[in-house]
Amino acid sequence: MTEFLFFIEVLVGGLLAGTMYSLVALGFVLIYKASSTFNFAQGAMVFFAVLAFVGLMELGLSFPLAFIATIFLMFLVGLGTERLVLEPLMNQSEDTLLMATIGLGFVLEGLAQAAWGVEVRRLDLGIGDFPIPWIVDNLGLFISALDLTAGAVATVMIVGLALLFKYTKMGLGLRAVADDPGAASSIGIPLKNIMLMVWTAAGIVALIAGMMWGARAGVQFALVDLALKALPVLIIGGFSSIPGAIVGGLIIGATEKILEVYVGPFFGGAIEGWAPYVLAIFFLLYRPEGLFGEKIIRRV
Repeated sequence: MTEFLFFIEVLVGGLLAGTMYSLVALGFVLIYKASSTFNFAQGAMVFFAVLAFVGLMELGLSFPLAFIATIFLMFLVGLGTERLVLEPLMNQSEDTLLMATIGLGFVLEGLAQAAWGVEVRRLDLGIGDFPIPWIVDNLGLFISALDLTAGAVATVMIVGLALLFKYTKMGLGLRAVADDPGAASSIGIPLKNIMLMVWTAAGIVALIAGMMWGARAGVQFALVDLALKALPVLIIGGFSSIPGAIVGGLIIGATEKILEVYVGPFFGGAIEGWAPYVLAIFFLLYRPEGLFGEKIIRRV
């Protein structure tokens, strides 16, 4: 019984971590759905957003004011990206846009460190990283309060964005732009406004993801590497699918934790650092479009 409870504890911890991976991957999905471009700057946006948030609080702003100010700042980032990067490169190849997002990532990293410094900062959200006594007493599971809160926040945000883009006018416009930008523009859908809203939404997602991860590991440059952890999630779930980001994140989170605990000792540990990429390679070999992605047929 003890071993079974331990397995459930590992599985639940992995699933909660998976929701955070899904949240990071969601930022990629939003941009990809709107422009068919892989936003290589998403990791830098996570770092930029949460570092700005902490920096504003250090200047004396309260938590709510710093949060609102950072959202406005990410809106400006989205506006600048749309006006200065995307608009001049309209109708360019996907490779060109990819290189542009790589450059954008370096710019955001440099601006963040130039404005707020490079030292590691502590972010206290008022949620302790300790087991919840009620769950320990009644279920016998050691589930961190921070993990549970982060998982709940990520789940609410992912479901909210999924409903927003499925049932609202903005969401319908995004889907139309993703299917055929030319046709969407011809029927009066403002491409610039759609892209601005998408980049702003991706910035807000980056802020929330950065806050959740920063509360545990500290606000530091390593948050940029979160983007790399989202790659297996996107490969498994599909680059253009919000449900795929959710399922892919849960699969990666659960798989890496279970393998780390039960298989990791045979490899000297640290298997969770590379196991997700091995799983992603299998998907690339046998189902490259992912679980929920659309199969691409190219005629040559």
